Amino acid sequence: MAQRTLETGTEDLLAHIEDGIAVVTMNRPERRNALSADMLGAMAKTFAEIEVDPEVKCLVLTGAGKGFCAGGDVKGMAESYASGAAPKTLDERIHAQRISQRSTAGKLFKMPKPTIAALPGAAAGAGLSIALACDLRVMADNAVMTTAFARVGFSGDYGGTYFMTQLIGAAKARELYMLSDRVSAEEAVRLGLANKAVPADQLMDETMTMARRLASGATIAYRYMKENLNRAMSGADVDDCLDLEATHHIHTGLTEDHREAAQAFVDKREPQFKGR
Repeated sequence: MAQRTLETGTEDLLAHIEDGIAVVTMNRPERRNALSADMLGAMAKTFAEIEVDPEVKCLVLTGAGKGFCAGGDVKGMAESYASGAAPKTLDERIHAQRISQRSTAGKLFKMPKPTIAALPGAAAGAGLSIALACDLRVMADNAVMTTAFARVGFSGDYGGTYFMTQLIGAAKARELYMLSDRVSAEEAVRLGLANKAVPADQLMDETMTMARRLASGATIAYRYMKENLNRAMSGADVDDCLDLEATHHIHTGLTEDHREAAQAFVDKREPQFKGR
């Protein structure tokens, strides 16, 4: 299938679709893909389009060059402070931040399609938060993670405290946030922050293999599976989770995909899912 380029409105973010997979690339390699206002706005727009695009079955988020994302553009912040540009009011800044976080990290977390972060290099600060918002993470074996916030006097944003606490528990999350130590790819896999570490030159091949497997899978089941898992992460009552599972399980059992998978099991062949 030919690639289809998605128009993001900025060179800071590139996106295309191939084999049912949307590949989104943060594209500021000269600043280790630090998050610009243009990039964040484009992410919100692009993620919203991908969520409802029937051609897209899986999303891969990565960074250009040798890094994944350095987080907020601290150099840009310093330049802005020095310029004396009039800032927004406190309330305006908080509201804008909330909207941005929900439409980027929040969208990745809630999107009813599998999402994978491919880390060719460092994921720091908000960049790490956005990686943790994805369902799966594949790291180059020389990549690192760091919360970094404490080193620049920030408390943390883009959901990292929530995602990390859910993945590895409160005690370790507190340590990584407060001390801001660098976590190697090997350690990230051991802790459960990453799913796989691979040689750097194999990162995208390994990630796309995983993405193609998901894109050819039971997409309706993935949608409800993800909702079940997210509800469990939210601390819902066990009966609520059981009831939601029952509803989704019966619903997916009535799909054409389930009937095809059942017949494929009998025929001893691989099922051909159609998302119906």
